[in-house]
Amino acid sequence: MKVKSPLTTVTNLFFFLVSFFWISSSIAQNEVYTSETTIADSTFVNLKEYSKDFIYDMKYATEDNFLKAKVYDCAECFLRLKTVKALIAANKKFMNKGYRIKLYDCYRPLSIQKKMWEIVSNPEYVADPKKGSIHNRGGAVDISIVDAGGKEVDMGTPFDFFGIQASHNYTKLSKKVISNRKFLKKIMTENGFNSFDSEWWHYNLKTGLKDKVSSQKWNCD
Repeated sequence: MKVKSPLTTVTNLFFFLVSFFWISSSIAQNEVYTSETTIADSTFVNLKEYSKDFIYDMKYATEDNFLKAKVYDCAECFLRLKTVKALIAANKKFMNKGYRIKLYDCYRPLSIQKKMWEIVSNPEYVADPKKGSIHNRGGAVDISIVDAGGKEVDMGTPFDFFGIQASHNYTKLSKKVISNRKFLKKIMTENGFNSFDSEWWHYNLKTGLKDKVSSQKWNCD
C-alpha cells in the first residue's frame, strides 16, 4: 500500500479548503444577487426596462387626445410587474405572427385621473376618480397592433373614439376590421387579459382588478 507523504496531505487539504471557500462564496454571491433582483409582482416598473419590442404612442403625454390637453409630464409606460410579464408574453405571440403591440396608455396616477376628470367630468369618457379605474391600479393598457412595416392595423375607429362603432359587439364593419379586432382580443385574453366591451383598445389584467388605486408618479429624465 502506498503511503501519502505529509506534504501531499497538506497540499490536498489546502486545495480542498480553497475549493470549499470558493464554492461557498459563489453560492453566497448568487443568493445576494437573487435577493436583490427579486421584486414583488405588484411593484410598479417601467416596461422599457423589460422589453424593447413595443411601439409607443403615449397619447396623454401630448395634446393629440380627446381631452385636447397634455396631462402627463412625459411619455412613459409604467405598470405593475405582473402586468408587464403578461403583456410581454402577449407581444411575443403577436411578433411570432409578424405584428407587435402599440401602446397608447398604461398606468395612470390617481392625480392624473383627477386632472382628466376636471377637464371632462363625464363617466362615459373618464372614470370618476372617487372610484378610480384599473388604469390607476397599474393593470390596464390601451393598445393596438402594427404590422412588420410599422403600419397600424385597421381597427375601424381611432383610439379613444367614444361611439358605438368602437364596441367589440358592433358588427357593421368590414370583415377585415372584425377579424383584426378578434385577433387582438384572442391573443390578449389568452395571456391573462379581459377586454372592455365598449373600447376595442382597452385591456385589463384579470389578476389586477383588486389591486389598490395608486398615485405613484414616475420621474421624467
